[in-house]
Amino acid sequence: MVKRETAIKIRKIHRYLGIFLGIQFLLWTISGLYFSWTDIDEIHGDHFKQATPGRTAFVDLVGTSQLDYKQPITSLELLEIADEPYYWINESTLINARSGVIKEEVTEQEAIKVAQRYMRPDLEFDQIKRIAGVNEHHEYRGRPLPAYEISYRTAENLKAYVAIENGAFQTVRHRKWRWFDFLWMTHTMDYQGRDNFNTIVLRAFSFLGLLTVLSGFMLWFVSSPRIRKRIIY
Repeated sequence: MVKRETAIKIRKIHRYLGIFLGIQFLLWTISGLYFSWTDIDEIHGDHFKQATPGRTAFVDLVGTSQLDYKQPITSLELLEIADEPYYWINESTLINARSGVIKEEVTEQEAIKVAQRYMRPDLEFDQIKRIAGVNEHHEYRGRPLPAYEISYRTAENLKAYVAIENGAFQTVRHRKWRWFDFLWMTHTMDYQGRDNFNTIVLRAFSFLGLLTVLSGFMLWFVSSPRIRKRIIY
């Protein structure tokens, strides 16, 4: 038969583990509910974008042999920036595909036009600002810098981002995405990159969660009158 002192110790362990882990368990539950009840396409902001971005066909483009570019070309992409064609070479150099002139960076007006190709035409432009750096919690983290942050007059605090180095449309961010990002952080317990499932904190809480469940089973076992009777007899 299990001693009364042992049962009391198990009960205390279970209670204190429950108090310590309760908040994180609640966050896991809330975030899981939010994920299961939201449309991931809406989180990505697809409903703010045009179904098919407009594209322009270009003629009279210069060949790569006519460019004033001496390095070997390992990658080349034709981009459209404000209705003009540009070669994006070796992921580092932007050259006008008609004049062959190297372009140092995209202007604010060009970035606004790039965003207009991707965003819904009914969205009202608010302001644009240049961002040179972001911290590890910024909504634009992990993407090319510097960039332009383009804001729209919406209740969702909608923003679009365009890379300055090549005018590439990067992403959109809005209120629901920010809630998703915060809850995803609490779910994975990766408070920096968000997507690391191997953090020490997550492993520790998972292990302690297992101990809480096992202590609950043990507490039921030692507290059950039927089990005690079977052990006695």
